Amino acid sequence: MTTITESDLPLQRLYHWEKARGSETYLTQPLGGGQVRDYTWAQAMAEARRMAAHLRSLNFPAGSNIALVSKNCAHWLMADYAIWMAGHVSVPLYPTLAAETVRQILEHSESKLLFIGKLDDWNIMRNGVAKSLPCIALPLAPESVRAEHARWDDIVGKTEPMADSPVRPGNELATIIYTSGTTGIPKGVMHSFETMAAAAKDGHSRFASTAHERVLSYLPLSHVAERIGIEMLSVRVGYRIFFAESLDTFAADLRRARPTRFVSVPRLWVKFQQGVLSKMPAEKLNLMLKIPILSGMVKRKILDGLGLDQCSLALGGAAPMPPELLRWFKTLGLEICEAYGMTENFGLSHSNLQGKTRPGYVGQPYPNTQQRIDPATGEVQCRSPNTMLGYYKDPEKTRESFTADGWLRTGDKGEIASDGALKITGRVKDLFKTSKGKYVAPAPIEDKLVMHPKVEACCVAGANQGQPCALVMLNADAQKELGDATRRDALSASLAAHLEKVNAMLDPHEQMEFLAIVKDSWTVENGFITPSLKVKRNVVESAYGGFLDAWYAKREPVIWQ
Repeated sequence: MTTITESDLPLQRLYHWEKARGSETYLTQPLGGGQVRDYTWAQAMAEARRMAAHLRSLNFPAGSNIALVSKNCAHWLMADYAIWMAGHVSVPLYPTLAAETVRQILEHSESKLLFIGKLDDWNIMRNGVAKSLPCIALPLAPESVRAEHARWDDIVGKTEPMADSPVRPGNELATIIYTSGTTGIPKGVMHSFETMAAAAKDGHSRFASTAHERVLSYLPLSHVAERIGIEMLSVRVGYRIFFAESLDTFAADLRRARPTRFVSVPRLWVKFQQGVLSKMPAEKLNLMLKIPILSGMVKRKILDGLGLDQCSLALGGAAPMPPELLRWFKTLGLEICEAYGMTENFGLSHSNLQGKTRPGYVGQPYPNTQQRIDPATGEVQCRSPNTMLGYYKDPEKTRESFTADGWLRTGDKGEIASDGALKITGRVKDLFKTSKGKYVAPAPIEDKLVMHPKVEACCVAGANQGQPCALVMLNADAQKELGDATRRDALSASLAAHLEKVNAMLDPHEQMEFLAIVKDSWTVENGFITPSLKVKRNVVESAYGGFLDAWYAKREPVIWQ
């Protein structure tokens, strides 16, 4: 097992970079209109020190929980560091939560204060915040928040910076990360400074990085994947973080950063592919890639257009990566290493090795992660120094999440190859049985379905039916075609052909009866997907379950809701 020394802990790492790279740029924050502001390590830490001094002055009990809700921005990190330096625990909230979930988390965590930052729609969330809860507005907070609450800029402008450099014991609680709630009410996952440091140390040992790397922060910092890949590894290694401004500017933000390290979720990797193929049909691209001299030029142009031409490490995770998608990017010269982890082990347990990626596998366990498969259920179980302390104020669920001998239950089914590589075959609880008594694992089938260029997301269903089916949400490009009868017919034929192709790859009991094209968009806001862009299977099945019998009766390959 890895040994975590005091110099590995997050606060100690921050103080190190404050001195060693004080004049070097740490954070690059878009301000709108193409303008950005750079913060050096010294500047970022100076603001964090001033805010930490202010938090100290409020005389909260040591180890109080302080919440933070904001889209990714430079001051998200500064606020987190200030909370730690002041002796408290950070409680990040997703910036897209409904008011009721905000209320649940703030009340459950008993947060003493809330930092409010960059948000798209504060009005959706504000009713979840008690009027008695003190709030501080970060610099990019909505104007209504800045008008109503104390402002970060005003506080740091009049507060002397904390002169000392307080440290915290490794086993002390540092943060409570509330899960994104695919299975119900969010649970508060507790991590210490030591568990976070262990994850960062192991991650760095596998994918060696230097202080000269560049990363783009755009997945929610409140999610564990961004917390390890952006925050903790920047603290470990000292590299530079660029922030994305918005969905509309994402392409420009990516090209500005030209990241050397880039992590994305499957849904966004699919969008990248669809964007390329919308400009160059697959047949033409495949032909050009077979011509030796032209091939290199085409690959460079595509990666340059995506802003990934300088990316030497690409990672995919948070949900299964379709093997066909991994192979497609590899033909462009971009090898995506699929990774695997949970909030409960700070997002880090397995990953593929560069140069040895194997589509369909999430890779080898990290050096200090042990793995095994429960012979009775097929569940993947892990043990590592970055495993959570438990669920906040929920000892019963904590006990349920571990085996009697102390292994973390992942809830995923898997298989381990002879070389130790792990393959995830589905969720233990996602398996469903057809009326023929056969079990179906939906995730591998969904991986194949989303490879159609017009499919945005899907959910395989059909419990207690003769055969499975799939509920499909089309992407924005496809939605534009639906008003034209000829184009809609062509799309329907294309989807039917795709269904036939996918079914040919499946066992007879897995083959789908039909694709049902739903009318509604599945979004974070309406509760159909999580903030990390995973489909909430229970919500989708509940919303469309009442239609299934009628759809099965139609006996058509493609059904339009």
